[in-house]
Amino acid sequence: MKRNKWITSVLLALLISMMTVSVAVASALTQPKADGLIGEQANGYIGLVRQDIPADITELVNEVNAKRKAGYQKIAAGQGTSLAEVEIVGGNKAIEKTLRGNYIRDASGAWRKK
Repeated sequence: MKRNKWITSVLLALLISMMTVSVAVASALTQPKADGLIGEQANGYIGLVRQDIPADITELVNEVNAKRKAGYQKIAAGQGTSLAEVEIVGGNKAIEKTLRGNYIRDASGAWRKK
């Protein structure tokens, strides 16, 4: 029962922190995701689906991933858990929210369309 409360708390904190990412950044990710350049990963971060990604998209991915990591670290510290556990929860939530037709990368490392 304690674990379920902990997961609920982590999910709530994660949701709140992910909502703080600016709408401009979120909308900037929409087209590259739709174009199959980037996708959500099970590890909680955005990944490059292809290697021939324009530099501005790569910079955007790095910026978003840095913000996510800072948020995950804050949640982990606040919940007294590991960064890895929070990243996994974040990855699962991001994959759940990924639109059909966009790419996701599962824990085995394989990219596939949702």
